[in-house]
Amino acid sequence: MTKPILHTCAKSRGFRATWAAEEAETDIELAMLPFPPRVLKPEYLEVNPLGTVPMLEHDEVRMTESCAIAVYLAGIGEGSALVIGPGEPDYAEFLDFTYHADATITFPQTVFMRFVMFEKDRGLQEAGEAYGRWFHKRLVKLEQRLAEREYLCADRFTVADICCGYALVLAETVGLDDGVPDSLKAYRERLTARDGYRRAEEREMAAAPPQKPIMD
Repeated sequence: MTKPILHTCAKSRGFRATWAAEEAETDIELAMLPFPPRVLKPEYLEVNPLGTVPMLEHDEVRMTESCAIAVYLAGIGEGSALVIGPGEPDYAEFLDFTYHADATITFPQTVFMRFVMFEKDRGLQEAGEAYGRWFHKRLVKLEQRLAEREYLCADRFTVADICCGYALVLAETVGLDDGVPDSLKAYRERLTARDGYRRAEEREMAAAPPQKPIMD
């Protein structure tokens, strides 16, 4: 099999995949793109017609969902402990929180970013702010789950933590941190102190093309 190629932008949802690869010691090739790639690197549309990041290429495999890619990269590397399989404790919870990360938590963040940060001239900032408040309300499930736990599932660090933890990292980056509970900020600190997180961050930033700040 060839080396997996991860097409992504620095600090995008693709960071989940980069992080999972570092934690699992999965050897990948990073193909870093400027943001948004469909505008600044239109030839990327020939690789991914959606124009979105991340995208993973691995032999015949083509994947575009960040959480699914994170699970895949963890599964083919040395990090089997990052994935919970059928028959293990918290298997259902692992699936639930991994999907919850994007479908419920990151989704309102992306709408907030679009209307409050990237498309201010559309006059929809109030709608974007409403989605920011929606994001804060949707953190209750994470908060309750972690009230007496260090990690989300099976008493160990897994891809579910990577996927949900990224949403908390993004909140700090884009100005949504005021509504994040202190307990989840402490959880984020535990995650971002990991060597795998730091290696992934350093690797993306070293390979990233010049880019305007996400907020200016």
